[in-house]
Amino acid sequence: MAQPLFRAPAGTRDLLPPESARRRRLVAVFADLAERTGFGLLESPIFEDLGVFQRLGESNDVVTKELFEFFDKGDPPRHLALRPELTASVCRAFAEHRPAPPWKIWYSGPQFRYERPQAGRYRQFEQVGVETLGTDDPHADVEVIGLGLRFYEALGMKQVRLLLNSLGDSESRPSYDAALAAYLQSRRGELSGQSQLTLERNPLRVLDSKREQDQPVIAEAPLMADFLSGESADHFAAVLAGLDSLGAAYEVSPRLVRGLDYYTRTTFEFVADALDTAQNAVGGGGRYDGLVEELGGPPTPGIGFALGVDRILLACDAEGAFAAAAAPVEVFVVDTAGGQTAAVLCDRLRQAGLGVDRAFDGRSMKAQMKRADRSGAAAAVIIGPDEQAEGAVTVRDMRPGGGQRRVAETEVVAAVAEVLEGEAQ
Repeated sequence: MAQPLFRAPAGTRDLLPPESARRRRLVAVFADLAERTGFGLLESPIFEDLGVFQRLGESNDVVTKELFEFFDKGDPPRHLALRPELTASVCRAFAEHRPAPPWKIWYSGPQFRYERPQAGRYRQFEQVGVETLGTDDPHADVEVIGLGLRFYEALGMKQVRLLLNSLGDSESRPSYDAALAAYLQSRRGELSGQSQLTLERNPLRVLDSKREQDQPVIAEAPLMADFLSGESADHFAAVLAGLDSLGAAYEVSPRLVRGLDYYTRTTFEFVADALDTAQNAVGGGGRYDGLVEELGGPPTPGIGFALGVDRILLACDAEGAFAAAAAPVEVFVVDTAGGQTAAVLCDRLRQAGLGVDRAFDGRSMKAQMKRADRSGAAAAVIIGPDEQAEGAVTVRDMRPGGGQRRVAETEVVAAVAEVLEGEAQ
């Protein structure tokens, strides 16, 4: 009886070469920029106590609908959840370890949300991001936002816009929330059914709706900018001035609220115009000045962002940017002698820093040379019975019209280097 064919769970997928290498290279670009900006890597658990993520806001879909929850085998069992985002984990780590502020952290890794899969959105997805904890200086906001912009530039993306808003502080938010709630209640009947439910939990989140039915109501809603305290207005003005000094283009988007409840003051989003879809955000973030305290730490301001790797790569494809790199194989070893020489030569060439592959299973010379062609290698090292008897190898230049020569085994690294130098010229 045939065994069932198992497949990856819905909303997940296998990442195969060369796409997997492309993603790893993207993270390396981000890591380089982050570390040159003074951010250190934090690796936190993939799962946390459920309470860590409940602090994201009880009105939020991430908490109410999308968490992957489970109980462990403890006595009593502990209620845990796979992380749906990383800011809460970073704040939990700060509250637990109390590093000296400002604490500047970058991260990468998988997150998990039980939501409807669609283009660029999966139930297991990868993000890269940064967080700066322990300062409310608007220049920290500028540094974080500037890092995001420079990252997109480093990938070769040219169609990314920065949207900015301020959500105010504890002084300005209550009056705005009251005015917004009263306005939305007065037009409740015009809202979609989902936004009517959101209105009962958190009126501010209605502004985040992308549903066409809600747009006329949202367009006439009160603006947070009209309710900002003097301190919040000054902070936002300083952020804009800092971005101006960097020559950074941006748009003030007065109804931008983002998707999580913990944001205060500066809020921002990066959108990719190359994506022909309403879901064109490729990252975003903001300030969250109360989250560490919610997780048992001292009052600690924070600012950060998370960037979605899947959506970024879709935008890169749409722009023709950041293509998959060529295969890293530089040398292909062809062995028709059947001895150990091929293994020794592969090892020697790899120790010299070269990318080397070979064939197995005693295939014919013709079959192995076809593999060498497909590998993209610039040089082939051939070991046949004649070469093995002489303690020699044949080094072939795989470029069109390239020649070949026989050299002693001890000279193979130098001979291959000559071929590769010729290719680079």
